[in-house]
Parts: sequence; C-alpha cells; structure tokens
Amino acid sequence: MIWRNTDYNDGMNNEALKDQEAHRVKIQAELDSKKTSLERNRLWQFATPTSLARDVVSYWLTLLWNESIDFIDPAFGTGSFFSALLQMKGGKEIRSARAYELDSHYGESSMDLWRNHGIQISLSDFTKALPGKSDKFNLLICNPPYVRHHHIPAQEKRRLRNLSERISWMRLSGLAGLHCHFMAISHQWMKDGGVAGWLIPSGFMDVNYGVEMKRYLLERVTLMRIHRFDPDDVQFDDALVSSSVVWFKNAPPPVGHKVEFTFWGTHENPHVSKMIEVSDLKPEAKWTRFPKSDTRSSTSCLTIADVFEIRRGIATGWNSFFVLSKEKIENLWLPMKFFRPILPSSRYVPGNRIDADKNGIPLLEEQLFLLNCSLSEDKIRSEYPTLWKYLENGREEMKNRYLCKSRTIWYKQESRAPAPFLCTYMGRPNSKHWKPFRFILNRSVAIATNNYLMLYPKAGVASAIAGQPDTLDKIWNCLNSISIDNLVEGGRVYGGGLHKVEPKELAKIPLVGLDFA
Repeated sequence: MIWRNTDYNDGMNNEALKDQEAHRVKIQAELDSKKTSLERNRLWQFATPTSLARDVVSYWLTLLWNESIDFIDPAFGTGSFFSALLQMKGGKEIRSARAYELDSHYGESSMDLWRNHGIQISLSDFTKALPGKSDKFNLLICNPPYVRHHHIPAQEKRRLRNLSERISWMRLSGLAGLHCHFMAISHQWMKDGGVAGWLIPSGFMDVNYGVEMKRYLLERVTLMRIHRFDPDDVQFDDALVSSSVVWFKNAPPPVGHKVEFTFWGTHENPHVSKMIEVSDLKPEAKWTRFPKSDTRSSTSCLTIADVFEIRRGIATGWNSFFVLSKEKIENLWLPMKFFRPILPSSRYVPGNRIDADKNGIPLLEEQLFLLNCSLSEDKIRSEYPTLWKYLENGREEMKNRYLCKSRTIWYKQESRAPAPFLCTYMGRPNSKHWKPFRFILNRSVAIATNNYLMLYPKAGVASAIAGQPDTLDKIWNCLNSISIDNLVEGGRVYGGGLHKVEPKELAKIPLVGLDFA
C-alpha cells in the first residue's frame, strides 16, 4: 500500500506525463505477455486502451464543474484511467486518490509505476474492503473484471449476492458476472452527488440478470448516459465482447428525468444520440434498441409466441458419433431402422426452404441421419451385432460426455417431432444473408440439432394449416417479412457483431399480417 501526500502530478509537465503513459503501456504489454489469453479471458484482464481512457476522463471532467476531485478505481490494473486523469485534469485539484488491484502480477508493477504520484494503491480484493467514515469519492471510474458467473465458486457467489443486496438493494441473480457485483458494492464508496463511469459489457441491457442493475440505475441513482460501442468495433483486441460506458450520479432521479443514449463512433463523438425518459425505460426489456429506435407504443399485434411453441433442437451430446451420413451407415452395416433424418448445420442449407423426396428425406447435398435406439444392450448385442460393435467402440469416450452418461440409455435421444418452421438463432449479417437469423420452411420429416430453434404451430394455427395448405406459405412469408430492426432489437449482440436470439426473446417478436389467432 502506498500513500504520498504530494501534488498528483509531482511537478511533471504534460510531456513528462505522456512519457509516463507510454511507459505504462509498455509495462502493460510486458505483463500481458506473461499470461495466456485463456488466463486473461477468464479473469477479464484486458486493459483499457489509452484513447478510450482519455475519452472517458474527458467526459467525466465536464460533469464535476469546479469541484476538487476525490478519485477511486476499484479495479486499477496498471492505471490507464488515473494516467488519463493526470494528463487532462487541467487546473482541477485532485484532493485524494485510491485504487484497488487484486492481482499482484499487475498490482506490484502499478505500485512501482505510480510511487511518486500520490495515489494509495491496495493490493487486495475491493469487494472485501470497507470504507471508513471519510472514505467517500466523487469520481469513480472502473473497467471491472468480467468474470462470468460459472467461474465464481458457489460460496463466493453467495457472499457477493448478499453483499450486493445489502449495499445497493440489487438482488442479483446467480447468472450475474463479477462486474455486476463491483457496481453494486461500489455504491457505499460514493459521495452524495458523486459521479461514476463503468466500462462494462452491454449484455446487462437485454438479459434477465440485468433487470436488477437496470432497476438500480433508474430508481436509486440518476442514470445520465449510456454509450454503446458498435459491436463490430471490439474495444479490446482479444476479448470478443460488446462494450458500453454507463454513467450515473449518486442522487435520486428528478421527476421527468431523461437519459442520453449514444451509439457508434467514439465515446467523445458518437454518431447517434437520443434522450429517453425514465418512464419509457422502465417497461422496456431491451435497452440496446436505443438510440437507433424510438420507444415502443402499445400494440395488439400477434407475437411469435401467439402462433408457435418454440423449442430448441435436440442436444445429442456427441454429434460426431450419433449423426452419420447414409454412406457411413451403409459402410458400417448399421441397421437403418434405428436412424432418422436430421438437418445439417445451417451453412449447408443454401436457401430458406427445405424440400423432400417421397420418403420425407431432405433434398440437400448434405444428408444426415441421427442414431436413436431404445432397445436394451442385451437385445442389441444378440440381434444387431454391427450396431453393438459401433456402440462398443464409443463406450469409453461416452464416459467423458456429460449428456450421454447422464441418460438412462446413453444412445437414446430426446423425442422430437419434425417442425415445419426453423429459426437459425445465431449469426452475423453479411452480404449473402443481411438478417442475422433465418426462418426456414421445412417440408421434410427431418428434425434438427440445437443449432436451430424449432417452431411448432399451436393448435388453432395447426388446424388452419390442415384446412388451407397455403396457410403454411403465408406464415412462412410473414416470418421472413419481420424487419431486421425487430429481429436485432428482440435478441442480443456480442462483440464482433454476433447476434443471438433465445426462445423467450424470439417469442416476443411481433408478427404482422396474420389474420387468425
């Protein structure tokens, strides 16, 4: 731990501070090189780029007016934000500065780097630190560790959830990552009226675990601005995540308050901006709609859930073993009676319609079949020796396959009927398929793996299809007429422009043009 009660630039001029930043970047690169990408990805150890740190601090300083600065960074790293603050503070006084860094790999170098710059750096876990009576800060900036929930031990997760609820009233779900808890726990360190800026993944704006974070931002503090970067413009070179900067003031929101949403471009110079009233944000499940879209008006339009039951395709647990070509089945002399047609990956489905031969087999270049047998092993061994041999060849590997070994009969698949409509629920828009998701009319008897969502018409719709066969095409055309905006807004987006829509999200997307319920 270091504390020097000195001027925070220690008499250094701007050129010297720039040299200090260049030195910091060099040290950061050296430290990063000593860890694997997997190690850094697991602990979200991705330093904030210099240009982004300067953009963020520049905006920050416009919010503090003439106040003296009490600065805190709960996940310091090598100090990109503190470095930017020293260079850009102008005549503003830094009255105090504190930082926390859990990883000594970075923290010890940071302590040496900033030894003569008046900042107190603690090599400890911020979530376990307790503020003293005078430990309140009006300027908090953080790029917190984005440790995913499944990497947080159960006991630690319970501690974090209890602490987050006690401090900020956020009842975070077990799916919340460590960055969510950092935001919740930091509330106790903020002065009344203090400003916080968080560089975090954008996912919280659209997913269920983010509901409590959004409630906190709308009710307990004054949410001022959210800038979301273009998902194709990943902010961290080796971390595929869509990033945003969230700004709020530690004060209750005034009546009629509006939040600024910005998108694309840089944080300092966004391409799109829109003010949205808090009253319109509260009922909105998908904040990434803004600022490109307007607030929704109430509508009685049918949704996909009104027309379909949506289920994921089956998970075999071992596609390379259970999904075979007809040629391989014949070469191994396996009994065809235990195989049923299954669709290949969507990249082998060239259009949005799958036709079939007289037996219902898909007319595709890649024709695949799923092994599915419910007979006992004794019966297979005595009556189907070639199938028995094939299963025996996979038995040892099966023990390493969680889904397979957890079944009562490890080679028996889920029961699933063919679906007349399929949705490819993950993809990137490109010149060939502008929409990230495709709706496919399935005229075959093939089922699908969990690369697809399967859409089964509800009873009334199924009756309409049976009575008027052209209804199938009508529904298909309606699905494919869903606008790109509705599809993208209904789902979520990841770094690199990867879009995804989960079953519950797909269910809420409006279907315009159908005249039956």
